[in-house]
Amino acid sequence: MARTHQTDDWTQYRMDYGRPHETLEPIEKEIAVVGGALAALCEEGVIPHTRYDRARMLAHRAAVRDLFEIPWTAITPRMQRLLYAVSAIVQPASMIAAGVFCGNTFISSAGAAVGPGACYTAKNLIGVEIRPEEAARAERNVRRIDPTGAARVVAADAVDIVRDFKDPIHLLYLDADGDAARGKGIYLDILRAGYDRMPPGAVVLAHNSVNCAERLKAYLEFVRNPAMMRASVNVVFDPEGLECSAR
Repeated sequence: MARTHQTDDWTQYRMDYGRPHETLEPIEKEIAVVGGALAALCEEGVIPHTRYDRARMLAHRAAVRDLFEIPWTAITPRMQRLLYAVSAIVQPASMIAAGVFCGNTFISSAGAAVGPGACYTAKNLIGVEIRPEEAARAERNVRRIDPTGAARVVAADAVDIVRDFKDPIHLLYLDADGDAARGKGIYLDILRAGYDRMPPGAVVLAHNSVNCAERLKAYLEFVRNPAMMRASVNVVFDPEGLECSAR
């Protein structure tokens, strides 16, 4: 079943996309807002609990600030914290992130397993970016935080990567753009490509669930269908939104 978790200030909570590390609110409020979102996800059964290491999250944030080249991003501090927390809670052995641009969104999730924010050990964390020059930049960024190679970025079509992935997919993050006809509608193609290899408890996170809702109509109908996904919550605490679904 579908649920919307919406804060009163979601339309006012905005960032300058060219200033990715700007503080937008007191850290206590950020923690409380994200905590409310995690509670909603837990209540609906998307995640098993709401506990994550806040100090490790801040260590991850500091490393990204100091080491990543980020020309721009729509990932707000709230969203960064939520992505990190969900991964820290779910602890996916294998994750695929589709449409990672410079790698900031990817490492927001993967950072729970690599670098100074690591709280568990993962097997296979893959970021996918179709533009080779951006994939190369993302890979350079990730290598500065994760010298082990557990997290890596490849230049490819996400549908192909997900379709050909042999292991179970425990977390799928969607932020890709398709051709002019599909746009963000490609999310559904990517999810369908890996759906059969997503075990019970696997999580799908779809960015832009608010500002791209019209293009995502078919995708949202799919994940909100209880015959396809066990639960789905639209987290609306910034103008982009994140649809969080569980298999």
